[in-house]
Amino acid sequence: MTDPTAIQPSELDQLPDRDPEETAEWQASLDAVTQAAGPHRAAYLMRRTLERAEGNGLALPKLLETDYVNTIPTAAEPVVDGDEAMEARITAWNRWNAAAMVTRGAKHGVGGHIATFASAAWLYETGFNHFFKGKESQEAPGSGDQLYIQGHASPGIYARAFLDGRLTEQHLDNFRQEAGGNGLPSYPHPRRLPWLWEFPTVSMGLGPLSAIYQARFNRYLTSRGIKDVSQSHVWAFLGDGEMDEPESTAALALASREGLDNLTFVINCNLQRLDGPVRANFKIVQELEAQFRGAGWNVVKSLWGSAWDELFQLDTTGALVRRLREVPDAQVQTYQTRDAAYIRQDFFGADPALVEMAKLLTDDKITECFHLSRGGHESRKVYAAYRAALAHKGAPTVILAQTVKGFTLGEGFASKNANHQMKKLSTDEFKQMRDLLELPISDSQFVDGVVPYGHPGADSPEVRYLQERRAALGGPAPARRTHALAPLPAPADKAFASFDKGSGSQNVATTMAFVRLVKDLVRDKETGKRWVPIVPDEARTFGMESLFPSLGIYSPKGQTYEPVDRDQLMYYKEAKDGQILNEGITEAGSMADFIAASTAYATHGEAMIPFYIFYSMFGWQRTADQMWQLGDQLGRGFLVGATAGRTTLTGEGLQHADGHSPVIAATNPAALSYDPAFAYEIATIVKDGLRRMYGEAAPGEDSNVFYYLTVYNEPMPQPAKPAGLGIDEGIVKGLYRFNTAESAGLSPVANAPRIQLLGSGTAIHWTLEAQKLLAEEWGVAADVWSATSWTELRRDALEADAALLRGEERVPFVRQALNGAEGPVLAVSDYMRQVPDQIAQWVEQDYSSLGADGFGLSDTRAAARRHFGVDAQSIVVAALAQLARRGEVKASAVKEARERYGL
Repeated sequence: MTDPTAIQPSELDQLPDRDPEETAEWQASLDAVTQAAGPHRAAYLMRRTLERAEGNGLALPKLLETDYVNTIPTAAEPVVDGDEAMEARITAWNRWNAAAMVTRGAKHGVGGHIATFASAAWLYETGFNHFFKGKESQEAPGSGDQLYIQGHASPGIYARAFLDGRLTEQHLDNFRQEAGGNGLPSYPHPRRLPWLWEFPTVSMGLGPLSAIYQARFNRYLTSRGIKDVSQSHVWAFLGDGEMDEPESTAALALASREGLDNLTFVINCNLQRLDGPVRANFKIVQELEAQFRGAGWNVVKSLWGSAWDELFQLDTTGALVRRLREVPDAQVQTYQTRDAAYIRQDFFGADPALVEMAKLLTDDKITECFHLSRGGHESRKVYAAYRAALAHKGAPTVILAQTVKGFTLGEGFASKNANHQMKKLSTDEFKQMRDLLELPISDSQFVDGVVPYGHPGADSPEVRYLQERRAALGGPAPARRTHALAPLPAPADKAFASFDKGSGSQNVATTMAFVRLVKDLVRDKETGKRWVPIVPDEARTFGMESLFPSLGIYSPKGQTYEPVDRDQLMYYKEAKDGQILNEGITEAGSMADFIAASTAYATHGEAMIPFYIFYSMFGWQRTADQMWQLGDQLGRGFLVGATAGRTTLTGEGLQHADGHSPVIAATNPAALSYDPAFAYEIATIVKDGLRRMYGEAAPGEDSNVFYYLTVYNEPMPQPAKPAGLGIDEGIVKGLYRFNTAESAGLSPVANAPRIQLLGSGTAIHWTLEAQKLLAEEWGVAADVWSATSWTELRRDALEADAALLRGEERVPFVRQALNGAEGPVLAVSDYMRQVPDQIAQWVEQDYSSLGADGFGLSDTRAAARRHFGVDAQSIVVAALAQLARRGEVKASAVKEARERYGL
């Protein structure tokens, strides 16, 4: 058995000790202090020594936690450069109107959240009054700062916009009532309120992740010489409960590794989640401090208000600090709701030194400290923390501000577990709040029990002060600006037309075709620099290594090493002005990159063209929530699902076999989803996408969309683009006839049964093989159609149906395209049948489909396609069965075909 008193081995045993005697003396001194003055004194001296070492530039690991006290002592707080009393009145009005708006809306049953802004009001107001740069800022013209507002705090932001004249009472009364127009969305939704909100945040965890990559993208823009946004600062306001989301902390190391001192997280530590305490038996502030310090962030804690100064001065033994550190969060929450007697007994009674301290404190002092005095509720404390964050260089900063959830809303709200679900205050509670905030609102203004909005007047000192402060900082915030940008010039047709002739005898995967197209487009003198290639550590899989030496991989440090493949033509090249964002194994991080790049036209007034290429299985399936965020934020660009389809990625198996990404993509209204079969289709779609998103959109077209293209990695013959009118229109709208049995040279017999075969993506190749088998072995004439987008066909048909209900005559495009086509229709896809079945109800001919339903499996492509019943022979059997049901071929032909092909 190991002796617990024995000295354990240490990693320091491996290092040379030049003076063991001196080392022993230091250790003995520490032992003596511990024995004479106690362990707390010894720990204090050690920390002071480490602090001095750091100040002298000695390279020592930092402690991951500090005491449960403010980082910035009261004596070191800077003077607030403003009128604190005036700002208190402004904040009071905003608190009132935020609560009034939600309460008034409660009668309509639309809900709303009151407690979050009540806790965080000073965190926002201090920033708006002193720190947050607007779009007209001289330091960051056209960009300002980027503000990620905590979603549940939106009523407070609306209240401030009401005070400064950007919203009316009607707007506030339409909170969460958008359908009739002139309403306000529940949370920060740029698509619903595009002049105010910049960043969607209420899907928890996506805000902090996006903020990090936005700060990083700002550096990217500056480093590449697109625009100098070095003075833009990214502020992300988060809840302590939100930090449970894995996305919230997924990129902390990236932010510190790249020294993003243009980024500040402000975490509102009110110690409560949606249902109860965040860390009931522990301390969330300490946990977050350790997590952020360990990741290399600068940490500023603002926990206690000025009322605590007297208590800390009385703490000559350190007992108060020790007690604060050991009390769990749920008990701190309880103290906020209990009287002084309870706090004396439970908190102070735990230590004799604290019992003596409590004798010097009045009950009012104790309740003031434990009920009211928090660092996040005092502008001076928050101001000091923000100043410290901006002054810190070389690393991002996180501010951990302690607050009370439901602060100023009365005893019925403050720190109650249920306050997130509480949507209104009673009239009496509002009157208590009015008195606490000292607002000039009379009882007579409460008409029929309806709480009034409060406003000091458009020309009041409060409004003038607010507007003057915002003018000095560069205009209102938050604010989104859609800059009047000139359309980007279209790239030369040569880049697109080169695909029209096909690949001849060479087999080419459409993944490679897309990469080749982009390689040509980034050479364009006008728009080439605006492309942002994004890839999550699979560039070589997708054939992108040829872009490495020509474009470079972005790195703020450049390349500080000699790459192992430096003597090769396509070596791994990193550069400070690199164009490629190679993110490592993180689809979430890559999507956050894409969102920042795709919305740069609004955030910074610079149109960027991102394309993000990924394993299709690991894009929509993993990060579909971010695709919704992208749509909400009005992003533009190209998502490319490579190695797409259930059976094209040979041998990889269940979790790599994508048979459903178009289904998920179809649920996103902003996503234009395409499954192109041939290289020329890709070129046509990308060309039209550039026109729609970055050039001259047609009347009625929404430019705020993004494209999802699925491309396959199986080398296949790439045919020439068919001649004839309407091909490009069909490619863009979703369907065109690729050939007929006659044009394919199959020469069917007279009056042969005929069928229409619709295929998409890689399935077109099996369909063409089936066309040949049907003609040569069964005497059936088949026409082959390329269905580039089942989803766009469906959306067009839905719009036609809606038009008919309005009395307009419109025929869906799919019906127009198939008009007069003889025989039944058989649709084939490498995705689950649900994908082609999207159009079934609008096809006038008999319709059936084949697809790859079920889990993927590891095998050869041929075996997988036979397993799912989508290979050429299976298509033939399905086509014969469809014709047999119509009496156009003998029923025995189906049985004969099954036996011949071994099905």
